[in-house]
Order: sequence, then structure tokens, then C-alpha cells
Amino acid sequence: MEEFAEAVGLSRPTVSKYFQNPDSVRPKLRQKIEAGLKETGFRPNLFAVNLNRRRTKILGLIFPSSLDPFYTGLRRRIESQATALGYMPFVFSSDGRAKLEADALETLSSLNAAGVIMAPVSGDDAHRTKVKALAKKIPVVFIDAPFDEEEDFVGTNNGQSMALITDYLTRFEDAPCYFDMPWVNSNARDRREAYIATMHRRGLEPVIIPLTWSQDWDFERYAFEEASRILREGGFPTRVVLCGNDRVAFGVLAALHQAGRKVGITPDCDLRVAGHDNQPLSEYIWPPLTTVQQNTAEMGRRALDMLLARIDLAHSAGKPRPRGEHVLVDGDLILRSSA
Repeated sequence: MEEFAEAVGLSRPTVSKYFQNPDSVRPKLRQKIEAGLKETGFRPNLFAVNLNRRRTKILGLIFPSSLDPFYTGLRRRIESQATALGYMPFVFSSDGRAKLEADALETLSSLNAAGVIMAPVSGDDAHRTKVKALAKKIPVVFIDAPFDEEEDFVGTNNGQSMALITDYLTRFEDAPCYFDMPWVNSNARDRREAYIATMHRRGLEPVIIPLTWSQDWDFERYAFEEASRILREGGFPTRVVLCGNDRVAFGVLAALHQAGRKVGITPDCDLRVAGHDNQPLSEYIWPPLTTVQQNTAEMGRRALDMLLARIDLAHSAGKPRPRGEHVLVDGDLILRSSA
């Protein structure tokens, strides 16, 4: 940058100021710099510039899976909003593994990232201590699943959304039984508890299907194998099956179809099946899946707003770090022909 500044006949601080914010430089100087850029082809080393800045433009996004449509939707929403505000989103996948999650946080910290939005995975005490320490060095907002009460979090109101669909399913002749999702994060616990509470409120006995405990992110395969086993061992305890999420429902539906069982709301159907999340494929599988829509647009917006506020606070001298804010976004019932 010093060589470029000399080439265009300006001081290095002026050129550096331009790269931080072109509008902060007078129009004539800006034109001179931009002409020099065209002539020389010079581009600053963004990583070096970023490490020198007190306030940087890198934002980190860490998700447990790069393939899950729910996280893909969240990432797209956050990326587009952050880019429009002049930030550079760097996306990492932890692949559902605590070590990769911690490695991604350390990498972003070493890049002097302005902040991070992260959907956490389950981990042992040592991993949680490590994440907690890193969250003190760099502003972090957790999304989809909370980390603890002290850290900022935005997610779906599982108590409201699961109550919504459970209440709907209790209106049929047979009460819904519950097919759990793998316990990869706190959503699994929260959704099961919401199902149980709603059944009790309706004066009904909850029916939790006994499943092999799992923390596997391959939800469809897990659900297909467990549902196939259940069918071999005598079938489901009721004729209405509520699944912990849509990907689990996809596996259950595949097992039922393979076994020749008909799913739907007509009198000739054997079972009704419902899910949660409203994945993009939920509308196009057969039968189309009754589910709950998670508001990813609102979740992404609130998480980014929260992170930017936390970044501003981190650069405000003397202001104490407040206790984390928890924001829960309600879901909407989506009725289709599976239940």
C-alpha cells in the first residue's frame, strides 16, 4: 500500500482511509486513487488490512451442517443482509462436531472478525468452557439453539410451535405419539417437553416412542431405520405420528411407504404423519407434509441486528457487557394432506 500511495502521489494514511471507507476521502482524491487502481491493478491484502483495523468487516457464520436446508436458508438470509451492510461473511460448517466448531471460532478470532453468528452443537464441559472463553474475546450470537442464559440467542419458540401442532393433532380420533429427533442440540429436549405439556393440558397421556438414543445428524437415515424396526416389531402405538422435525418425518414416511402403509387424511389411510420446520421438500414429498413453519427471515434479521449491537458495545469503552438477550420467534401451522 505504501508503494501504491507513492505511485499515485498521496500519503499512505489517505490511501488507507479510502480502503476503509471511500466516501471518507474528498472526491478529487478518490478519483485519483481509483484512476491509480485501474492503471496499476493494485488490490490491498484484505486479511492484512483486517488485522490492522480496530473495527473489521469480517463476520463469521458457523452452522452444524452445510447440507441441511434449514441452515442453508438461515445462511442465505444473513449473508445477503450482512453483505448489503458492507460486511464479508465467512461461512464454516462444524459437521456436527464440537472440535470443528471450536476450530472455526479460533480461526475467526485469529482473523480479527467483527463477530460471529453460530448454531451450536452439543459438547462436553471442556468444549463449552472453550467456546465460552472465545465468546468473551469476540462478539457471538447463538442461533437455533441457545448456549446458556448469559449469551445472546435467537431461535424458534419451540414451546409455542410444538404446542400448536400437537394441539391440532389431538383433535383426531387417535392421539398423536411422538417420534423424537436425535439429541444434537437443545431443540430435541424443548420440543419433546412441549409435546408432553400440551398432551397433559389436553387431558391426554403422552406417548413417547422408544427409540435408540442418537446424536447423529443423518436424521433421515436414523428415522428410516428406527421406523422400519418399529414396523417389524408390531407397529406404531397410535395412528397419528408427530416427528421432532421434517427430516425425521421424511425417514418415517420412507419406511411406511416401503412397508406398504398408506399415509394421509382420507378414510382409507393407515396413519397420519406430521413434522416441524417446513423444509423446502416438505411441500413436494408424498403426501405433502403437515408441519410448522420456522420464520428463518425474522430469525436471521434479529440475530444480525443483535450481533451488530453487540459489536458496537464491544467498541464502547467503559460499558459493561450485559447479560445475554434471548429472542424466540413464533412458528405457523402449515396444513397439508399427510395429517
